[in-house]
Amino acid sequence: MWFNIDYKKLTVLLLPIALRKPKTIAFVNCLTQPIDTVYQDWKQKREDDWYKLAHNGQVCKIEGTLNDEFDPVQRRIYIDDGDSFPQEYIFNEEEDKKVFLDDTLFVFSEDEYEKTGVDFVVFVPSELVDANIHKLNYLIKYYKIAGKRFRIEKI
Repeated sequence: MWFNIDYKKLTVLLLPIALRKPKTIAFVNCLTQPIDTVYQDWKQKREDDWYKLAHNGQVCKIEGTLNDEFDPVQRRIYIDDGDSFPQEYIFNEEEDKKVFLDDTLFVFSEDEYEKTGVDFVVFVPSELVDANIHKLNYLIKYYKIAGKRFRIEKI
């Protein structure tokens, strides 16, 4: 492609034949070294940007990104739907409203209900969570769809 440039080879090719001596070539290579360094940084940034553009908010893409970053061999990170239980209200006698409850009533934590819960749960091995919690949060927030809430659980 047009951006694959070998600056060492290019400097030798652009030198006149009469000046192609080892000391002159070394001197010209020293002059082009900063340009080559900037070029290599640009190539790396370009590859990173293509990777980011290839991944989006789909569950399989987020899982792949997290596994590529934190667990490339065993790929143990996975995403599941969040808990969404309907809230059941119990009234006082003074409110005079009838409540029909099933035989059993389960009380969940506040973040497990439909309106206050999370949209998806990311399950990550505990040794990965402890060492990389901030980067893990950053990557999930970067790729998730706006307005979706998540929780990280250790497995």
